[in-house]
Parts: sequence; structure tokens; C-alpha cells
Amino acid sequence: MGRDVLDRLVLSGDERVLDAGCGTGRVTAALLERLPRGEVVGVDGSPAMVERARAALPPEVELQVADLLELELDRPVDAILSTATFHWIADHDRLFARLRAALVAGGRLVAQCGGDGNIAPVLAAIERVGHPGLAGWPGPWRFTSPRETEAKLRDRGFTDVWCWPQTVRVVPDDLFEYLGTVVLGSHLERLDAADRKPFVEAVGAELADDGIDYVRLNMLARRAP
Repeated sequence: MGRDVLDRLVLSGDERVLDAGCGTGRVTAALLERLPRGEVVGVDGSPAMVERARAALPPEVELQVADLLELELDRPVDAILSTATFHWIADHDRLFARLRAALVAGGRLVAQCGGDGNIAPVLAAIERVGHPGLAGWPGPWRFTSPRETEAKLRDRGFTDVWCWPQTVRVVPDDLFEYLGTVVLGSHLERLDAADRKPFVEAVGAELADDGIDYVRLNMLARRAP
């Protein structure tokens, strides 16, 4: 999915581009291949992720640990690429304001994250299973609609905005392992160690089959002059 997003970013090869939420650097590495004369900046809020990216990427890639809500770059970038990150951030108003500030005038934003309806069966299963350790917690994600996101981007100084949903069916080899390692990690952190495996098993048992529908929210926008 990350490469599909990267393919939407038209590059000449000499731009300065930010990977916002670079994680372990897998998409960053593909971005670097597209910029033989350019510069790549990778930012992630997790020190552990940035360390893994630093070990995997060449030294010319600029990497930093930073909260995107507090993003400050020494020089603006020509474009921002982001995959599977924005749904982890609750304050999209501030997020889009900081991203706009990081772009040159006319700079482009190409992004994808979880959107409205993402992993809906999993969310419903979590609600049915329940757990005292999760009571009152809204969860780690913010899944928004294309219309809401378009409005927020325009309000924060973006133009040529286009947002649309895309459904991707994911069928993991081992549903329970996938839930425990990919989907429910933030939930498990809030539970006692003895409760984690039973919780994953209970959520998995609630799902109708082994597949999970991801609703991806795609974004294209440009910083207004």
C-alpha cells in the first residue's frame, strides 16, 4: 500500500521530500530511489522506529525523532509523503497546520491513512468483548471521512485538495498473531500481561472470518501560495 501512495507523488529526482511517520524506513527507502539528486527527511515519533530506520538507510537520509504536532524543520520541503500515520494523531487541525508550515509555497502533500469505517468489524468485536482496562478509553485511532479531511486541509491553507476512500481486504496467514502484533498493540499495552492472550483470542473469535477490511483514506493536496 505504501508503494501505491508513493507512485502518486510525481518527482523530478532533485526535490527535498519529507516522509512523515517514516517508521522503520521501508517506504523511505523506496522514496530515496526516486530522488537520485534530491534529499530525504524521515520523521517519526518513536525513537525505536527511527533507530531501526537509521540502521537500514544510508547516512545521507536525515532522520529525526519528532512529534508531527510539533514539527519544525530547518528548511522547508518540496513535498510530504505519509503512509499509515495520520490516524494515530487525534488533532488533525494542528497536524495539517504543521505540515503546511513545513512545505514550500505550492509544495505537495500525498498521504494515506486509516479512514472512516476502517477495521469496523474489529472495532465492533473489541466493543463486544470489552475489558475493564479499556473502559472509557476512546482507542488509539482517529478515522475520518474524506469530506471532513478535505475541509480541514482547506481550512489550514491547502488547495487542489482531493480525498477519497479505498477498501483493501487483508487476509493474514494467522489472524490471531496479526491481531496481537499489528492491530491490538496499543490495547494490549493497557492490559495486564495475563489478560493479553485471552483478549486477542476473544476478539479473534468474534470476527466472522479471517479477513479484515481496511478503509484507506487517500489525500492529495498542495500548499496554497
